[in-house]
Amino acid sequence: MTTEPLAVSTVSALVTDAVAAPSLGNAQPWAFRYLRDAGVLRLYADLERALAHADPENRGLHLGCGAALLNLRVSAAAAGLAPDVRLLPDPAHPELLAEVRLSGTGSPDDALAALHPAVPRRHSSRFPYRDEDIPADVRERLADAARAEGAQLVLPGVWHVQSILDLVRDAEGREASDPAWRAETERWTRMRPAAPDAAGPSDGIPAEAFGPRQQGASVPVRDFAGGRPVPGRGRAVFEKNPKIALLGTAEDGPVDWLCAGQALERVLLRATTDGLVASLTSQPLEWSEIRWAVRDPLSAMAYVQMVLRLGYGPEGPASPRRPVAEVLDVV
Repeated sequence: MTTEPLAVSTVSALVTDAVAAPSLGNAQPWAFRYLRDAGVLRLYADLERALAHADPENRGLHLGCGAALLNLRVSAAAAGLAPDVRLLPDPAHPELLAEVRLSGTGSPDDALAALHPAVPRRHSSRFPYRDEDIPADVRERLADAARAEGAQLVLPGVWHVQSILDLVRDAEGREASDPAWRAETERWTRMRPAAPDAAGPSDGIPAEAFGPRQQGASVPVRDFAGGRPVPGRGRAVFEKNPKIALLGTAEDGPVDWLCAGQALERVLLRATTDGLVASLTSQPLEWSEIRWAVRDPLSAMAYVQMVLRLGYGPEGPASPRRPVAEVLDVV
């Protein structure tokens, strides 16, 4: 393995994969700095892109940045690299989330490298899925992906799925009655589909990614339109028995959130590799007084960090990403 610092072009390619990660509201709350002489890439929280109302503790921000870090590790492994990662390396600077020494001397992680083709394919799909069971071996691979990053993934039973749907509806009602919450959602949503080949915003949720409105309320899919009219958007019947998974951790601090974000993206890439699609919801987790009720009492999971909907269906359109030049600084 080389110990020479990597070329800037190689680092740019790694960051391009990193920023394909999901984030709350597609706010993309990350910034990277490459210390060329040291061969170190730093990941920072971009606090100007924090969602003060939806994410007051920056838990979701850490999850998104953790997901970007996992993509970076996948991309590095596919390039034959064995990066050395330190989380929150400087207590005096909590916005410095991770430091990645790229020119490590270990062996590349083949399991991560195998997930690399899924990085550009993974998109949140807010469309109807087929009412089709997920095979046991696929479910086990998803659970293994979470465990590999120090987290837990469980698929709760039917009765608990129904209670999660009730909690999502409760959270939606709270959001709808909060003007500040609605204003923040409006800031990060694009209500008109982008014209073909037109240069549009490079962040936020575009209208074409909202998916159709639900006939009924059988699926925990956030309606980013918030009741506002969207040209050309229709209604659809979603699956009656959604396959819901809970991703959680034993503790609930910033390091745990970063680990959960890496676990989340590893699960999503594994799901994509296995032909599944997914959408995410954190609505009931954004209210501290109802977050505790989301966890599955039959599991040992202490803190739920994300609710996933998994299944078989359309991949959904990609949401935009900011150019690497906007998120990567080289010094």
